[in-house]
Amino acid sequence: MHWNTARWAAIALGATFALGATAQEIVLNPTPDIKVNWKKTVIVSKSTPTLQVVVNPMILRGSKMHDGTFKALKELGADYVRYVPWLPYPRQAVAELDEPKDGKTSWDFQYIDPTLEDFMKATEGHSVCINFSTIPAWMWKTKTPVVYPQDPNQVFWKYTQGSEMRDPTYKEAADYFARLLSWYEKGGFTDEYGKWHESGHHYKFAYWEVLNEIDLEHHWKPEEYTKFYDAVVTEMHKVDPDLKFMAISLAHPSSNPEMFEYFLNPANHKPGIPIDFITYHFYANHTPHEGINEWQYSFFNQAAGFLNTVRYVEAIRKRLNPSVRTDLNELGVILREDTYENAHDGSNGKPRYVGNPEPEGYFPLAGAMYAHLFIELSRMGIDVIGESQLVGYPSQFPSVTMIDHTNSKPNARYWVLKLLHDNFKMGDKLFSTSGTGSDISAQGYITTEGTKKLLLVNRRGFAQEAKVPADFANGNVSYVAISTGDNAPASEKLQGTTIHLQPFETAVITVK
Repeated sequence: MHWNTARWAAIALGATFALGATAQEIVLNPTPDIKVNWKKTVIVSKSTPTLQVVVNPMILRGSKMHDGTFKALKELGADYVRYVPWLPYPRQAVAELDEPKDGKTSWDFQYIDPTLEDFMKATEGHSVCINFSTIPAWMWKTKTPVVYPQDPNQVFWKYTQGSEMRDPTYKEAADYFARLLSWYEKGGFTDEYGKWHESGHHYKFAYWEVLNEIDLEHHWKPEEYTKFYDAVVTEMHKVDPDLKFMAISLAHPSSNPEMFEYFLNPANHKPGIPIDFITYHFYANHTPHEGINEWQYSFFNQAAGFLNTVRYVEAIRKRLNPSVRTDLNELGVILREDTYENAHDGSNGKPRYVGNPEPEGYFPLAGAMYAHLFIELSRMGIDVIGESQLVGYPSQFPSVTMIDHTNSKPNARYWVLKLLHDNFKMGDKLFSTSGTGSDISAQGYITTEGTKKLLLVNRRGFAQEAKVPADFANGNVSYVAISTGDNAPASEKLQGTTIHLQPFETAVITVK
């Protein structure tokens, strides 16, 4: 057996009743007989599992989550890690908060540099994607000037106001981003009045993503964003001709097909402007009346809808610009508690709402959904599959976190990502896999080293058995489940060809 019989029975029974499943549900669910056709290659993997790091006060030096966060990031060793200084904390995200005037500028990196330095140290030797996603508010036409908090740790959700930039050529904003790049790659920059600002930084970034969730932040139209992208790329390439770019970053890709149609058409760009990656996002959610027993169905049903969106976008990409690659760099779940908490943060003078903690089993469930997406997106040939996000906590999307804000330890979502990262890489062969039934996801692999592996995901909140191919009899099993808690994946020896999967378990069986 996958684990000790008595232990299996106790955990399965407890988790089953805790999550609301009944004995009848398990009896009526036939035991899947998983088959792998080793003569039928589905695809040679192009996919890399990774994550994003969003800047917030809990990853600053001296915060209680700082050390555990960057230790976990370094030990993961992922490529294509996305780094996002973001709008809720303007002083940590915007380097020029006030308009240049009377020969003076407001360039200030004191709250920006330390975290980026720690990030670059933790990802040393691996590719990163930088996204300073927030444009200075003074560059936008607004009814009144945007007044931001002086406290760098004060959350402020209203910084990104306006839908029209004061410079219709976008040269002003493009110069801002070029100076940011020069600060980090060229040791400094010359400001608007000809003064040199020394940084001492000489990093080399692999990728730069131009803005974030453009359908939500300033509500960009396809024509405007494409013109803006061209202006930014033109100026940043003067600083670093080797820099590659990611673009679009839609929050709701299924609602914006016209953005892909317009942006991916080379005829809509200036000659010579490269498009290296398109990006977009997916977060599952739920209705107010659902609990975790319903979430297991809602999340995976929504994931199926997102996969249909990916197929549609891929058809557009392949038709218009097939050399462009795809990075799905925000994949996760946002519970309604998080959304309600952000909307009632106390900034309007009313009492601040503090959300309820995530129920037992939630993080393994969210990790299982990511593992399921990894299987399906790998089959489609998606290049980068990014889990969101490394650090969240009350007031900053705690349901999306991969580090537990109460103990600073990686949770099940992190360990699922690490399990995938450590076992599967570009160049692995995916083979036709069948017989999974409706409640288990499975994929057979032969890695670049010639090792056979089977990735299994229990999508349900009750324990399940599955028969695996004879190739995997007595194989080594590494798994993440409710029972592993905030610990690294557990390991067991499979006895025979029947695996017992815990609720929301993600498992990898390996045979030499």
